[in-house]
Amino acid sequence: MFVLVEMVDTVRIPPWQFERKLNDSIAEELNKKLANKVVYNVGLCICLFDITKLEDAYVFPGDGASHTKVHFRYVVFHPFLDEILIGKIKGCSPEGVHVSLGFFDDILIPPESLQQPAKFDEAEQVWVWEYETEEGAHDLYMDTGEEIRFRVVDESFVDTSPTGPSSAEATSSSEELPRKEAPYTLMVRRSPRG
Repeated sequence: MFVLVEMVDTVRIPPWQFERKLNDSIAEELNKKLANKVVYNVGLCICLFDITKLEDAYVFPGDGASHTKVHFRYVVFHPFLDEILIGKIKGCSPEGVHVSLGFFDDILIPPESLQQPAKFDEAEQVWVWEYETEEGAHDLYMDTGEEIRFRVVDESFVDTSPTGPSSAEATSSSEELPRKEAPYTLMVRRSPRG
């Protein structure tokens, strides 16, 4: 679920932080920049693990800050495929069951990945598994807040970097807001024992 990722970045340390230890200032700046952010094709950054190498620091003309190239390892949430996790149902919609791990909410169980036969109850806004027994069928509701076990089957990274307006967007009305996409989404399958 969590992995260590080796990264390299140039860190700018402002002059008012020169009185502190360099490693402390660099750690603080790296956590400000990366913590709780999704790095494309890497995962959700959690926190700095350690600094492995510091290169020479430079002060550029017109800027009193030091710029240091840093090699470091970062703790990243990036579950491997077929990993089984336990989360809580955040909500249900016709597109599937939305699950949360507490710190990560972009998890979706699409309808075809639920235990079958399953149907969406419009009145209750929940998915229902029609469980067959010898006595007949029982409806098992997937209620919000219930703990659920699931298997990671796919992941999706979306580049959410800002882009300039296209010519078509410039002429359209500004009333339509574009739908925000999650930069990192897990597609999962309901695990039979959950």
